[in-house]
Amino acid sequence: MTDEGLAGLLDGTLDAIWLVDPKTLRITAANLSAATLVGLPVAQLVGMPAIALAVTPEDMFFWEDVAAGLTHSIHSNAMLRGANGDAIAVERKVSRIWPSPDNPCYLVALRDLRAEKAAEETLEHRVSELSATLESTGDGILVTDLRGEVRNFNQRFADLWALPVELHTVVSGEQLNAHLQNQLLDPQAYLAAAQALASDDLVEQVDILQLRSGRVLERRSVPQRSRNRVRGRVYSFRDITVQRESEGQLRLAAKVFDSSPEAVFITNAALEVVQANPRCVALTDHASSGLLGSRALQFFHDPARPQLSTEIEMALLAHGIWSGEVWRTVGEAAVAVEVSWVALQDAQGQLSHTVVFFKDMTERLEAQRRIEKLAYRDVLTGLPNRLLLGQRVEFALRLAERSGGHFAILFLDLDRFKNINDSLGHAFGDRVLMEVADRILHCMRDVDTLSRMGGDEFVAFLQDADAMGAEVAARRILDALARPFLVDEMNFSLGCSIGVAMYPADGRTLDDLIKCADTAMYRVKERGRGNFRFYQPQMNVDLLSRMKLDHAMRRAMESGLYRLHYQPQVALDDGRLLGAEALVRWTDPELGVVSPAAFIPLAEESGFIITIGNWVMQEAVRQAATWQRSGRPLVVSVNVSALQFQQPDFVERVARCIAEAELKPALLELELTESILVQDANEALARLHALAGLGVSLAIDDFGTGYSSLAYLKKFPISKLKIDRTFVMGLPEDESDRAIVGATVAMARALKLSVVAEGVETQAQCDYLRELQCASYQGYLCSAGLPAAEFEALAARLMQPPHPGALGF
Repeated sequence: MTDEGLAGLLDGTLDAIWLVDPKTLRITAANLSAATLVGLPVAQLVGMPAIALAVTPEDMFFWEDVAAGLTHSIHSNAMLRGANGDAIAVERKVSRIWPSPDNPCYLVALRDLRAEKAAEETLEHRVSELSATLESTGDGILVTDLRGEVRNFNQRFADLWALPVELHTVVSGEQLNAHLQNQLLDPQAYLAAAQALASDDLVEQVDILQLRSGRVLERRSVPQRSRNRVRGRVYSFRDITVQRESEGQLRLAAKVFDSSPEAVFITNAALEVVQANPRCVALTDHASSGLLGSRALQFFHDPARPQLSTEIEMALLAHGIWSGEVWRTVGEAAVAVEVSWVALQDAQGQLSHTVVFFKDMTERLEAQRRIEKLAYRDVLTGLPNRLLLGQRVEFALRLAERSGGHFAILFLDLDRFKNINDSLGHAFGDRVLMEVADRILHCMRDVDTLSRMGGDEFVAFLQDADAMGAEVAARRILDALARPFLVDEMNFSLGCSIGVAMYPADGRTLDDLIKCADTAMYRVKERGRGNFRFYQPQMNVDLLSRMKLDHAMRRAMESGLYRLHYQPQVALDDGRLLGAEALVRWTDPELGVVSPAAFIPLAEESGFIITIGNWVMQEAVRQAATWQRSGRPLVVSVNVSALQFQQPDFVERVARCIAEAELKPALLELELTESILVQDANEALARLHALAGLGVSLAIDDFGTGYSSLAYLKKFPISKLKIDRTFVMGLPEDESDRAIVGATVAMARALKLSVVAEGVETQAQCDYLRELQCASYQGYLCSAGLPAAEFEALAARLMQPPHPGALGF
């Protein structure tokens, strides 16, 4: 081929072509494309060593191998040096050809790769940007083709779905779907949604997925388009767990806001209402639409604080909060409200909103008034109680100390009010107390105070009253309560006893004055009730003496200071010893010998008589059992008080006492007063029959001094009457005593009852009783009460019974 033909052939190709001499490795021919590629003219390019255009060491080694005849062809990418020194990426193919049989050469074909490389770099950059975008987004991204095969996903997707490491590289759509379904609480709903997507490539879908891990994901699916064709599908998964929780909290907050019992409204920075809850709408007496936009400060006012609005605004700016109790006008009424006003700031620290809480104080104030009433007032009558009385008297005391004034304290106790409660019930008694309080109040001045202390006790405080004023008030009260009462159509009478104490003569404190007035009132009770009495210092001395005696009396029981003496009961016809009455005696180390007349009434009043009576019973039975075991059986009489007899276990106690001592019941005689028999006749009858059933003898002590009745003598199992000493003392001279004693003996004989005369001290009394055919007597004529040992010595000197069946020593 001629040189002209070869040149034409080279210029007709699009690729850059060189012809290289195999011996010199110089370019022998080049086309225009080759010159353009390296930026040199063809004339300059021809004759240039091929190695001069090499850039990399590999290219240089290649041409050295060609020169050495070690290689004849190559097809690879290479780098050329351009005219400006830049490296040019090319695809190179070197082939050995023979233009003529004896003239071989190398054909170097070069294709410019710069545009392709630039496109690849651009694509790689875009892919890198896309990958970075996918990884930087907060959503999990999954890309699939139309068959559901995985094309790509980001790390966020793997994290949300807890994708195992083995599924991060090569994963099929089937494997991925199996894993996703296993993570779901409701895989069936997921499959149904997948089928809907598969049936329509163009559909877009948003749904909520709940995972077993507790996550809640929002899935959004859109078709992936390329050149107006759907090529696949892109899924985005957003974790909305916190959002859901926040939405739930917001809904809860909204419910709390709407259902709050307190009125709440929110304002903007200009203090204009922007939102209000239903309670606020109700309390402000506005429609919701009328409330919004209104000025919040106009809702509240306080006549005592004309600058209230300014005060609130200044407090919000300075401290961010204001609270107080103010008034809110609802309709025509002013309602007390408690307000808390809080300022809210934006990110720049500027006031953005305020929140106002307020609640109606009507119920609280009413409750407070009720509490104060309970704290300071008697619930039943509404009168001041001890606390309020104390406050008023304390104030009066301070005034009186400065001015030398005086006042009176009256202590009132209703007479026999317990009978009303017991017979007609406490509800009736309460109505009586209310009527009593009303009557007493009408007897007092406005400056005075009447207080109920509890039960049927009242205290009246007479301001600036002297003794004359106190007496006038006391008489007025007595007269008012003496008038008949009419309650529930029932007429009855009621009275009271009043004790009066004066300040400062009787005390300088309320407690001292009440104590003195109480002492005076009890002295009225002792003297017959229905009157008043001023306190006297001697009353306190008597009271202290009684208190001391009461304490000593109880301590004596603990110390074993009580003893029993026995007074003989002797037959009048022959002087036989018939029995003995057990008499309690007390000798105290400090008080000396204490008379029963001193401590027995006090014991009955305080209830300690039960303890003393039980001890006397046990000790007397023990002594009687001792005499029984020694072969000298003797009937021992024991006095029983009304309070002791009324105890529910009295009969059982007597039975147990006899049984424990192994005493024959006939050797125990119980002496009962007439008052026991008439207080509750039916109950007394049942107990007396129960005692008689034990074999115990029963006697009526002090017969004739109480409510004597032939009916109970006939009905009750009584075997003996004891004539009281008051009827014996006048014998035989006193005509009345003779008549009473004679009638009693005759009646007892008719009823086949034995009679014992008490307090026989003279032979004349003894002779007269014998003439009346009285069975027996006891008294100082024979002997006073003696300790057991001395009584035994006396009994030995007395006449023995004339027949074997009689009892005695």
